[in-house]
Amino acid sequence: MSVEQMSQAEKNDGHKSCPIDYNRRVFKPVKNGGRSAETVFFYRQEGPVVYASYNGGDILHGTLVGIVNADGSLQFRYHHINQRFQLRSGTCTSTFQMLRDGRLRLYEKWNWLDEDRAEGESILEEVKHTSLSPYVSKAYV
Repeated sequence: MSVEQMSQAEKNDGHKSCPIDYNRRVFKPVKNGGRSAETVFFYRQEGPVVYASYNGGDILHGTLVGIVNADGSLQFRYHHINQRFQLRSGTCTSTFQMLRDGRLRLYEKWNWLDEDRAEGESILEEVKHTSLSPYVSKAYV
């Protein structure tokens, strides 16, 4: 099913639109939970589908793909390759908080699906593109 078909199916089922638009938002960790503070997440959204790329710190390249629920929470799968050339993958659920200045804060509960099966929590906060100008490609913004 295409993104357009999913969006139309939601309308037909009476599913409410997501209260948050994650498209083109950029996040960095404020509570690491196993991630480097230098990791930057570049989010995109098409209808109920959210996806992102991320890198920085120990992460050479990572991606995530998931669903935006009707309440704005996220469910997704992620995978990346780190500086030691290890492939890692896991699952995550995130809830959001709107900050006073209009930025988003994400509260994540994650678990690895590989050998260690560790679980944890992280907090990400949206950063403005101008504060990341060396990291944000012209194609992204």
